Amino acid sequence: MRTRRAKPAGIRTRLRSARKEAASKEELAGAAPETTRSANGVELLQIRRWLENKDLKKWLWHGFSTRRGGMSRAYCAEGAPGELNLGFTATDSREAVEQNRRLLAGAVTGSAETPIAVLRQFHSNLVVVANRADAQREKPRKADGVISAVPGLLVTIQTADCIPVLVADRRQRVVAAFHAGWRGTVKRIVQLGVGRMRLEFGCRPEDLVAAIGPGAAQCCYAVGEELLSEFESQFNYAQDLFREVFDSDPVRTKYPMLFLTQRAPGHSPIGPQLHLDLIEANRRQLLDAGVKASAISTTGGCTNCHAEMFFSHRASRGHAGRMMSVIGIVGG
Repeated sequence: MRTRRAKPAGIRTRLRSARKEAASKEELAGAAPETTRSANGVELLQIRRWLENKDLKKWLWHGFSTRRGGMSRAYCAEGAPGELNLGFTATDSREAVEQNRRLLAGAVTGSAETPIAVLRQFHSNLVVVANRADAQREKPRKADGVISAVPGLLVTIQTADCIPVLVADRRQRVVAAFHAGWRGTVKRIVQLGVGRMRLEFGCRPEDLVAAIGPGAAQCCYAVGEELLSEFESQFNYAQDLFREVFDSDPVRTKYPMLFLTQRAPGHSPIGPQLHLDLIEANRRQLLDAGVKASAISTTGGCTNCHAEMFFSHRASRGHAGRMMSVIGIVGG
């Protein structure tokens, strides 16, 4: 006689068994982070602890760009100041982006001529080691993580909602940048990237400092139920990363009858949505890779909540520029 396999518990049952009550977007949303404005007008997010550490400040360049302080006109309202789009998008001109990249380099290093090595990102867990030639490539290498020990070179990844992670080895003077959307996070790009730093340069996790930059935070990162299953297949803490969040759309709240459907009871989409905390997911990967909790910094700032400060693919429904998270070694 065949035995029936028990059906897996539903999403809500699994989350509530983990003692996760549904929340509102406002409960999860954070304030906009403080930025610094460089002499050339570029607004940056930087890690205060890194800037205040005398040893790090001597040799380490870093910064998370915002959309403020550039030359692009493609994504701003008529009459508004130019913006710092750093990606070669179809909407923007190549000349504006190239000028923006020089502005970013100048803001971070003091010289607009500092070379920047970029990647062709494709939501993978592929990590490459960069050298000076990478800054001159007509077609950048395909990867979503980059490591460098070359002085005078900025390595970078581009984002517009995905999570950027910067890592530096205080002793070996090695730096890395990782692009962690949900696909890269499931594939453990940050954890594997730290492992690659150990393999290539002998970096010890206890010597690393890491910074998680702005991205779509849990307040705004609604996902399908299938993602919980994907994360559960990879991480034993997956349920800690998900939460049900109530829709805070003021129109839906004021006129609920407009959103009623003729579907059978139990089949209506009205109700809390499932939201993923990618920031916490990547913090946990850094911990699993051996990085000390006290060595991990988070800048704060949800790109979707603060679309006036950041480019956001979700907030703009795909019509967005790109920000850069850069890190490098002084010198060269």
